[in-house]
Amino acid sequence: MKRRSISIRELAAAAGVSVGTASRALKHQQGLSSETRERVLQLAAELGYDTGRLKPEPIRRILVLLHSQHPADSPFYAPLLAGAAARCAADGIVMDVRSLGPTRPVRRQILECAPDALLCVGFFEPELLHAIARLGKPLALADLSAPGLAAVNPDNQQGAYIATQHLLASGRKRIAFLSGPLAHHSIRLRERGYRQALFDAGRLADPALEALIPPGLDIGIGAALAMRELLALPEPPDAVFAYNDAAALVALQICRDAGLSVPDDIAIAGFDDIAAAADTGLTTLAVDKAALGRAGIELLLNQTIDANRLQPVSLIVRATTASTPE
Repeated sequence: MKRRSISIRELAAAAGVSVGTASRALKHQQGLSSETRERVLQLAAELGYDTGRLKPEPIRRILVLLHSQHPADSPFYAPLLAGAAARCAADGIVMDVRSLGPTRPVRRQILECAPDALLCVGFFEPELLHAIARLGKPLALADLSAPGLAAVNPDNQQGAYIATQHLLASGRKRIAFLSGPLAHHSIRLRERGYRQALFDAGRLADPALEALIPPGLDIGIGAALAMRELLALPEPPDAVFAYNDAAALVALQICRDAGLSVPDDIAIAGFDDIAAAADTGLTTLAVDKAALGRAGIELLLNQTIDANRLQPVSLIVRATTASTPE
C-alpha cells in the first residue's frame, strides 16, 4: 500500500519550524542556516513529502538594493541598473531601486516595497547582508560576493593582473596601487591581481607603493591625499594602478598639478571604463556594466543557488600609459 504523502504543515511541525521556513528549505532558497535546511530536507525524505508539489512562485517585482554610500546615478551603477531594468522589462517584471539608509530598520525599508525577489548591488557590510538574507526572499548579488549566495562580478583579479602586466611591459619599475577600503570584495581582488602580476614578474611588492584612501573620506579628497603621499616618497612611483577610474582621474589631476608629464614621467591606469575615462584618455579595464545588471536579474529568475559567475573585462590602452619612459 502506497504511503500517504504528508503535507508541508505536517513537515514543518515535525521539523519544529514555520511553514514558510519549511517551504524555503525545500526550494533551496537563502535566509536559512545550513543545519535547518538539512533537517527539513532529511525529514522530507524520511516522511515521504512529495516534492513534486513544489511550484516556484513567479517573480513579478524585483527590488534592487544599493548601499547608501553608492548613489544610483553614479557612472558605474547607473548603466548597471539600466541593464537590470531592461532585462526586467523584457519579462514584464516591475523593478524598484532603493538605497538602504542607516536610520530606518532594514526589514521595514525592504518589505514596504513588497518585492518577490532582491538583487543587492555593490558593497554591503556582512551584518547588513545577513539581515537581508534572513527575509527569506530569493536573493542574488552583483558586484559583491558572499558565501552561499548567487553572485556575478567582473573578473576583478584578472583585470588588475592585466593592467599591472601592461605597465610592467611598458618599462615601469615602481608601480603603485591606489586602493580604496579593502573590505570591498572587488577592491581586495584587484589588489590581489596587482600583487600577483608583480610576483610573476619577479618584482617584490613595496609596501610604500600601496596607498590606501583613508576611511571616511570621499574619493575626491581621499584619492588626492593618497596620491600626494605617493609623490612625496623618496623614490616616487613611475606608474599608478588605481582601484577604479574615479580614483585614477583624481590621481591624474594631482600629477599634472605637480608639474608631471603623463605618461612620460608617470603612467596612470584605472578600472571600470566610466564615461569620463574616455574623455580624459585614461587607460582602464572595460566592464560591461549593463551586462552585469542583466546577469544579476538572470540569477534571480533562474533561482540559481550559490553560483559565482565572472564577467570578462578587457584592457583599453589610452594616452595615460601609451608612451614608454626613457
